[in-house]
Amino acid sequence: MTTPLRKGLLVGAAGLSLASSVAACAPSAQGSTPQKTSTISGPYKDGTYSADGDYISPNGGETVGVKLTLAGSTISAVDITVHANNPNTKEFQGQFKNGIAAQVVGKKLDEINVSKVAGSSLTSQGFNKAVETIKSEAK
Repeated sequence: MTTPLRKGLLVGAAGLSLASSVAACAPSAQGSTPQKTSTISGPYKDGTYSADGDYISPNGGETVGVKLTLAGSTISAVDITVHANNPNTKEFQGQFKNGIAAQVVGKKLDEINVSKVAGSSLTSQGFNKAVETIKSEAK
């Protein structure tokens, strides 16, 4: 014997369970900046610094070149050197190169940790590794 109230409670509980499951699986916003995970922090010396960052893509190991210009621990310019050999990886690194300035220029070096730029999420792993190297060089 099921009462209408009991049915309503069961349906409501099922709906809440489904809503929290969907929310947990929702993708993060493109270009979002996760909390920093670096143990190195500023202030940093002004100048231009370069480093390569490696990462794994579906096509194997890849590397991306990163050049940052710092002024007052703030990124004033960024340049990416595409090192990929695979055509797909070259395309993704090119898209990353075209979109990264909007994500990092004008921000403090300690505030950036790129997760996805212009559809390229794997290149950002190499970028973040290169940034860690740059941080240690700029100390």
